[in-house]
Amino acid sequence: MDFQKVVQSFGFTCDEAPISIYPFSPVFHVKLCEQQFIIKCTQTNPTSLVHYLNMLKQHNIKVVTPVPLDVPNPQKIGDNTFIVYPFIEGTSYQGTDEQLIAVGEHLGKIHAASPPTNVCELPVYDVYDFYNHEVEDAIDVLSEYSQANQVMLDIQQVKQLWLAAIKNQEALQLLKLPHVATPHDYKATNIVMTPTPFLIDPDNASFVPRIFDLALTLLLFHNEQSQAPHHVFTVQEWQLFLTGYSKYIKLTQVEIEWWEAAKQHVFLDDVMWLMTANEEDWRNPAQQTLFQSIVQVMTHSEAYQLFLR
Repeated sequence: MDFQKVVQSFGFTCDEAPISIYPFSPVFHVKLCEQQFIIKCTQTNPTSLVHYLNMLKQHNIKVVTPVPLDVPNPQKIGDNTFIVYPFIEGTSYQGTDEQLIAVGEHLGKIHAASPPTNVCELPVYDVYDFYNHEVEDAIDVLSEYSQANQVMLDIQQVKQLWLAAIKNQEALQLLKLPHVATPHDYKATNIVMTPTPFLIDPDNASFVPRIFDLALTLLLFHNEQSQAPHHVFTVQEWQLFLTGYSKYIKLTQVEIEWWEAAKQHVFLDDVMWLMTANEEDWRNPAQQTLFQSIVQVMTHSEAYQLFLR
């Protein structure tokens, strides 16, 4: 794709092909009149996303929203849709106690701002159709990657956890769990500390079971962030996160009862894909450590509850 044309389509000067600042998708850092901006891919139908982001901003939640330009923003260019956000100055999350409470507060505010129904018309989570053969295939890949890179994992334990999650998926779907409009990718690499958390990558926003979003945050908050700890939250860190989160959200009894199943489902849906999508991750010591930590946590996940101790 001609990314130089993409940048120029938003009115920015670009004399040569821009270089993405993110390895997995096109994200460009551009400047105009001493102001800095980010141009990136977004949802195919961005109207709902923009509605959602503006709603969060109206609730005084720190999140990027599209920059007003003299040209349409977002824009469909070729087969993709691009959006321009402001570049947010700040520091990286590093996992201090104060930051753990602050990110819990931030996600709590985001969840609390969500209407009970999908008024923003975001994509609705509907992934409840995994099959045993998919687990078998994933286990083959996981075995290959872990052995090739000399990473110790209890492969059979992972397999049993994924198969158990498949057994629960229909029951989870029928439960009608409380849903929230959420970025559904709330992790350290998608926020900047200003010094309080500021969400800079909200483009995966969806309408999702609330405890699924919490489970995703638990398991993958430190994914791909070089300055964050290379492990899942410790139990103590999770408690600090919940200290902030619980200031704004009171979970239902059904959510508390199905929390273990929710963690298993997210382990199946999001983590299975992450651990088998790219062998390059297995050559990265930080990701190796994170993957081992995720498996360890899921093996003893009952320690991670939804209430403060």
